[in-house]
Amino acid sequence: MKKFLEDIKVSNTIESALEFFYKQIEPTEMIQDAIELSMNSHDGQVRKSGEPYIIHPILVASLTAMMNGDEDMVIASILHDIVEDTDITIEEVSSRFGRKVSHLVEGITKIDEIRDEKFLNSSSNEKLIKSALTFRKMVIASIHDPRILLIKLCDRVHNLLTLDALPLKKQIRISEESLVVYAPIAHRLGISKLKNIIEDLSFFYIYPKEYELIDNYIKSNEQSLELKLNDFIESIRDDMHQSGFEQNDFNIAGRVKHYYSIYLKMQRKGVSIEEVLDLLAVRIIVKEVVKCYDVLGVLHIKFTPLISRFKDYIALPKENGYKTIHTTVFNKNSIIEAQIRTYEMDALAEFGIAAHWKYKGGEDNDINLKWLESLSYQNNSPEEFYELAKSDLFSEEISILSPKGDAYTLPRGSTALDFAYSIHSDIGNSASGVMINNIKSSLLTILKNGDVVHIVMDGEPRLRCSWIDTVKSSKAKHGIKTRCRNRLKETDITATYNMLSTIFDSSYVFSVDVIEELGLNDIMHRVPNELTLYQDTIRKFGKYIGQSEVRRWEFMKKGYKIPTKIEKEHFVFYTNKDIDNINFDYCCHPKSGDEVVAFYYPDGITIHHKLCKKAYTLINDHHNMVFVKWNSTKVSKYKLIISLKNRKGELANLLNKLSQYHINVTSIDLGISSSDTAEYCTIEIESKESNRTKLTQQLEKQFKLIELSSLDDAYNR
Repeated sequence: MKKFLEDIKVSNTIESALEFFYKQIEPTEMIQDAIELSMNSHDGQVRKSGEPYIIHPILVASLTAMMNGDEDMVIASILHDIVEDTDITIEEVSSRFGRKVSHLVEGITKIDEIRDEKFLNSSSNEKLIKSALTFRKMVIASIHDPRILLIKLCDRVHNLLTLDALPLKKQIRISEESLVVYAPIAHRLGISKLKNIIEDLSFFYIYPKEYELIDNYIKSNEQSLELKLNDFIESIRDDMHQSGFEQNDFNIAGRVKHYYSIYLKMQRKGVSIEEVLDLLAVRIIVKEVVKCYDVLGVLHIKFTPLISRFKDYIALPKENGYKTIHTTVFNKNSIIEAQIRTYEMDALAEFGIAAHWKYKGGEDNDINLKWLESLSYQNNSPEEFYELAKSDLFSEEISILSPKGDAYTLPRGSTALDFAYSIHSDIGNSASGVMINNIKSSLLTILKNGDVVHIVMDGEPRLRCSWIDTVKSSKAKHGIKTRCRNRLKETDITATYNMLSTIFDSSYVFSVDVIEELGLNDIMHRVPNELTLYQDTIRKFGKYIGQSEVRRWEFMKKGYKIPTKIEKEHFVFYTNKDIDNINFDYCCHPKSGDEVVAFYYPDGITIHHKLCKKAYTLINDHHNMVFVKWNSTKVSKYKLIISLKNRKGELANLLNKLSQYHINVTSIDLGISSSDTAEYCTIEIESKESNRTKLTQQLEKQFKLIELSSLDDAYNR
């Protein structure tokens, strides 16, 4: 592959590009026609390097032809920029080359429209937004034909090979996008050749010093590394011959691992390149699957294996179809990774999904593309879509077994609940327990490769909104988020009925017909969160119930108290009821900024978290409710460490004094001491006082304050 890429880089004239292209594929009449059309259409266009533009699509088509023998893909590669950059329309492409080719070209064009996208203002990093948009467009355009992704990957490889013609800033931007979007997609399609190329080319531009360090080490130690590799290969070859393998029964190839994988290993282990022991890898290719296990036996008899690094992807293939036995063994003072596979497995490992067009004509596809289809369900912001998907794309994978022996691929670090969602969203929603290897466990137990997992269900869907940051896979995150959003929407709609009923002292407003007549169906879920909308809704109901054209509060003056805004403690209420006290129930503990609801009782208001089970029951029982939101005044969060006497009433006295300073206590941790004075009492608080020094001075007058630190500091989050 190295020679192939070098040849691409030096093919910088139309003649040399065409000569290189014809070495990869026998040109058909349709391919010749595509080249002629592309050359004529791109005539006069040049790249930043000054080369004729037509060289680019010819060399992209050369890459595609090398990866597979599909004529439609090669033609689409030649024409991939023609619709966007010339006057040729997609209809002309379709009439001249057929619907299959135009479908591929159209898919690539949709992805490329990202260049002209107008980005909306967002608090997210702009680079993330652009990468997320690119990623989503690639996925959506490729759902029904992943060949679009393959062509786009080849296009990106050639762009990376010619980045030296661009300014440094653009080199880094393209390389970063390639590393976080294109390389993971190549991995999930099983195309390790393109994945490794994209990673190393991107690595060269993003971390030039680190790349140079690794490159210098590999080149300066090239001879010794080659000797180690050859010595190991010869030893294996001799042992295999002694075990009955003939010379033409197998093939062994050795290599130094690619640079970016070495860099990641250095980062993960915190070591220098001199300390990385497993720089070398060998690949042993045999004719039959059963022979893979014979080779494994030969290796493990001769060399001591590192068992923790053994993986059998033949018995448990990866989701992208990858099948190979991985084992790592000690050889003298080195550690060498060995991969054992058949010739067919080798083709699939190197070329992934592309191999199915090259060797099988696209039929009998072993590669599982459900991950690609499942990503299309996200219609939210591109950032959210990308955040959900990247946990699947960027993670190492593990294989988990069902009790029946079915294998499921999950990101490393996944929990039992991730496994439940990977089977079906209904199973994830209704999971109540789990047996892992026949041992009762928590649904949040992190799974290990090869675990046998049985999900226990009781038929009742569960709400687990606080677990969303614990699960790993996009399916689990999406499943939890969807249920929580639906619950919030349902809660908000019913809460709106309850608040209006409380205002008007009547259940009359519960009528669905009234809601439809007033045209409020589509906004009811927004009312509890938007005060202006709530006020407008009250006016509409007042006018409707009054049955006359009157001024907006005239009807209420006839029997109802006019609602007003009431600011009390940390909350803003809007109601026509008197509020004497504000209470918190023991079932939930909402913190500042959490979504809350307020229930009206004769002795005051009780605040609940909006997703609290008890609150949900009260809402569905149509308990009286009032509009509530947190006071918009910024609240600062602090941690206090206070010396506290170990005597009766001391804690109550402390809390009373904190209340006098309008401080809200969110957590308390009492220290333990055998003397009459506790070592410390740790308290987390919320206060409107943003000046830490001023707050410290106030509290020191009342307490023996040992420490006060802000929880809003970046380092304390």
